[in-house]
Amino acid sequence: MQEERRIAVLRAIVQDYVATEEPVGSKALVERHGLNVSPATVRNDMAALEDEGYLTQPHTSAGRVPTDKGYRLFVDRLGSVKPLSAPEKRAIASFLDGAVDLDDVVSRSVRLLSQLTRQVAVVQYPTLSRSTVRHLELVALAPERLLAVAILSTGRVEQRIVELTAPISDDDLARLRSRVNLAATGEVIADAVTALRSLGPVDPARDPTLGDAPLADHTTAVAQVLADAMGNHRSDERVAVGGAANLARYGDSFESAVRPVLEALEEHVVLLKLLGEASPAGTVTVRIGAEGPIEDFSATSVVATGYGPHDDALATLGIVGPTRMDYPGTMAAVRAVARYVSRILDEA
Repeated sequence: MQEERRIAVLRAIVQDYVATEEPVGSKALVERHGLNVSPATVRNDMAALEDEGYLTQPHTSAGRVPTDKGYRLFVDRLGSVKPLSAPEKRAIASFLDGAVDLDDVVSRSVRLLSQLTRQVAVVQYPTLSRSTVRHLELVALAPERLLAVAILSTGRVEQRIVELTAPISDDDLARLRSRVNLAATGEVIADAVTALRSLGPVDPARDPTLGDAPLADHTTAVAQVLADAMGNHRSDERVAVGGAANLARYGDSFESAVRPVLEALEEHVVLLKLLGEASPAGTVTVRIGAEGPIEDFSATSVVATGYGPHDDALATLGIVGPTRMDYPGTMAAVRAVARYVSRILDEA
């Protein structure tokens, strides 16, 4: 009973401190939260929580504020992530469903997440090396020029122009399209690239339709271009960032919390390290203060989760901000946006 009451006191202090940005006193807690105990009892509970390292008192005459340990206990005792309201879900779906391609999905996600949480949002582009080939398309632009298109499971679309050494007929184009798809469709990128680069001249006895020299040359040219397009993994370190202006709300803790985040926004590698490895779909990871991987961000919290099609976490999205944040609301928003982005990639 006593432990449950102290948890209730800690929860109330976290909620009030996040909302008011002021140290919280016992009288205010009793008045605002209906704890059904006297201010003296609450003061005793606050003293006990302080002794255990969950609260701290910035000034002798002030109330208490949560420590990183206090925030951690608060988050761990949430039980489950509170779902967003029906209007919030409809707003997310409406905003994200209008996206036209992967870049638009990422851009919209970062803007939406920063608006929902009033924090700095970070969305990693889907990791190319872990995606699979959904379809390869070849379109004739001219007798000796093709548009090669690779559609990946992440929703990413790579397009390249292929210059041929001789004209290609419609029948040969259809056979070539079939051959590259047979080699690469459904394969992870690394295996697809290997398979495509192995294509080239074939034994006419095994496949007479692909044994003539012009078509063999076309196969080599197209396969090489597609392999090069998919073999570019630079997107693995690409992130989109939004909501930097939200840091203005934390002017009182500029040196400890805001400056490191502002500096990190210029270094995508640092942001990726803060986000960490993509967690399984639906699992929200919360790292508070010194729990993070970088010492300079000891006054910063990160709330993140993985996203990707078919519940396969290909990348991470989340928020970065000072430890004084609305953890339940932020966790709900991060999870909801990740689910909708995953659904969009599923249906792409």
